[in-house]
Amino acid sequence: MTGSTPAPVAPATARGTRPPMPNAGRAWTVLGLGVAAQTAGTLFVSTPAFLIPLLHAERGMSLAEAGVLAAAPTLGMVLTLIAWGWLADRVGERIVIAGGLALTALAAAGAIAADGLIPSLGYGPLGILLLLGGAASASTNSASGRIVVGWFPKDRRGLAMGIRQMSQPLGVTAAAVTVPSVAAASGISAALLISLVATGVLAVACTIGLRNPPRTVAPTPVPTETTPNPVAARPRNPYRGDGFLWRIHAVSILLVVPQFTLTTFALVWLVTDQGWNALAAGVLVGVAQFVGAIGRIGVGVLSDRVGSRVRPLRWVAVSAVVVMLLLAGVGLLQWPVAVAVALVVASAVTVADNGLAFTSVAEMAGPAWAGRALGAQNTGQFIAASVVGPAVGALIGLVGYPLAFLAVAVLPALAIPIIPSEVAEHDHL
Repeated sequence: MTGSTPAPVAPATARGTRPPMPNAGRAWTVLGLGVAAQTAGTLFVSTPAFLIPLLHAERGMSLAEAGVLAAAPTLGMVLTLIAWGWLADRVGERIVIAGGLALTALAAAGAIAADGLIPSLGYGPLGILLLLGGAASASTNSASGRIVVGWFPKDRRGLAMGIRQMSQPLGVTAAAVTVPSVAAASGISAALLISLVATGVLAVACTIGLRNPPRTVAPTPVPTETTPNPVAARPRNPYRGDGFLWRIHAVSILLVVPQFTLTTFALVWLVTDQGWNALAAGVLVGVAQFVGAIGRIGVGVLSDRVGSRVRPLRWVAVSAVVVMLLLAGVGLLQWPVAVAVALVVASAVTVADNGLAFTSVAEMAGPAWAGRALGAQNTGQFIAASVVGPAVGALIGLVGYPLAFLAVAVLPALAIPIIPSEVAEHDHL
């Protein structure tokens, strides 16, 4: 099969109106399955981060050591994102997503078995199984974004990609409200069982209900006097000629550090530094992630309305600097209400850039390169994210949470001048 071709954008029939979307029912059904699939994968990847309080307080691991274990699934994703994107370009999204989730379920089952070996073999086998599960779950990241490009026209992709990008905070929310209490009551194996059930069920559901986007097979060019070389008809490499995609990748790497800092350490910050109990802290983190999920939709709709992905991306980068500084300040004051409000706002802001950057990458890469470009986009982000656990954990151990949050605020500040201009964006469209 060939790569998916985005649905054409039909002209508006009247000022301020949009024509009906072809295959709308199928498109929204497939999007829903894609969201659920990536949510299940994110639940698995996020679970170790919410085991940190147990590992740190009850089992004596340092924050840096627990951060390494929490980063294992993310590191696994880094190793396979581009490969999954390449496979999606070749064979389609349905096989990639369903197969990847099935492999993630197998890894979760293996991790449950490895938990029983901790007294004799330590945490090494568990870390390896978490890494393999993360590698398998990366299939949903690369392929589900491709579904949006294939099924939705350009003037609805911001909304659709915003909904698709809800997957990550929804997965984190599910982990936040279930894993800490389940792990505290029944141990690591019980917490991992949640991921096993979720990924197994979604693997079956995607096998049955997922459909690849409409595909257009381009005819093989016949050599003539004017087009003597069929290779010339191949889609151009979007990474050659200018640095637009490279700049978006770099911006996303910088902006993902505040996001994963909060995802990884918000719960343990509330429990060990702010004096919250684990249940209340988990509920707050879950609420914060859910608000972030809704915010991604709002930012996606905004990008559709202003006709640009990079303009709202710049607004988000500026806001990320502000909210990390705010979080550092309220952490020093230790006012519970202020801490709760600041964490919800910061969590919402720091996840808002993902959908914008993801949509921009998919549009600029084109249908023939979308899978690989989205894989590269996520690879850069997750390389940075895999460093967050041990690096920020060590930094917190040295200087404490407020100064660590201040240091993290520097990265979105560095991202602001790298964001491409709207003129460069429209030159590509």
